[in-house]
Amino acid sequence: MIRKIVKIDEDKCNGCGLCITACHEGALQLVNGKARLVSEAYCDGLGNCLPECPTGAITIEEREAAAFDEAAVLQNMAQKASSQAQDPVHHHAHTGGCPGSRAMFIRREAAESRPGVPANTEKPQSELRQWPCQIRLVPPNAPYFQDAHLLVAADCTAYAYANIHQDYMKNKITIIGCPKLDDEDYSEKLTDILSYNDIRSITVLRMEVPCCGGIVNAVKNALLNSGKMIPWQVVTIGTDGTILND
Repeated sequence: MIRKIVKIDEDKCNGCGLCITACHEGALQLVNGKARLVSEAYCDGLGNCLPECPTGAITIEEREAAAFDEAAVLQNMAQKASSQAQDPVHHHAHTGGCPGSRAMFIRREAAESRPGVPANTEKPQSELRQWPCQIRLVPPNAPYFQDAHLLVAADCTAYAYANIHQDYMKNKITIIGCPKLDDEDYSEKLTDILSYNDIRSITVLRMEVPCCGGIVNAVKNALLNSGKMIPWQVVTIGTDGTILND
C-alpha cells in the first residue's frame, strides 16, 4: 500500500539516538552507529521522531510500504521489555548514541557507616533509581516502569523541598518536567507509559504556581486516555518549601 513512512538520511545521522527514544512504536534502532528503520510495520508515519533529530536526518515520505501493524508493535514492545528485565541493573534501551537518552536502572546499596564515623555524619544518598528522568527523554517501554510506583514531579520541587529524596522519591521511579519551559503537553508520553506498563500508583509533585497545573492535567489526561484505574495523588509544594497539601 502507498502510505507515509519515515526516511533516514544516514549521511546526516550522527547516531545520537534521540529518535529511538522518541519513537513510541520501537520502529527505529541504532545499527553500526546510525538510526535505521527496523520494520515498516512498526512505523505509523506520524513522525514523532522528527522534532528530536538535531541534524534533520529524518523526513516523511509517501511510498509503497507494509501497513502499520499495531498488534505487532505491542508484541515487539512486550518482547523488548521481557529481555530488558533480564538485566535490570544497567540495561541500555539502545547501544551507542547520546548517553543522556539511554535507559538504565540505578542500583542503590544501603549506606553503611565508615569505621569510627558516627552514622549521622554520613552524606545523604540519592534516591533516583533510573536514568533518564526527564519526561521528554524517558522511553515509555523502559523496563524500570514495569510494576513501578511513579513520581511525576515538576522540576522546581527538587529545589523548593529539601527532603524530596527521602519523602517522595524513595522506592519510586521519578520523572520530571516543566510544562511551562518545555512548552509541550506531556499527555501523550504519559499515556504511553501507562499503556505499556502496569503502574502501581502515581504521585504528582507540583509547585503552587499556576503553570504547574499543566503537569497535573497531563497526568489526568493520561489516565483517561489509557483507560486504567490507578491510585494517584497530587502534592503541592509552596514556593517557600512548605507542603500545602498531602
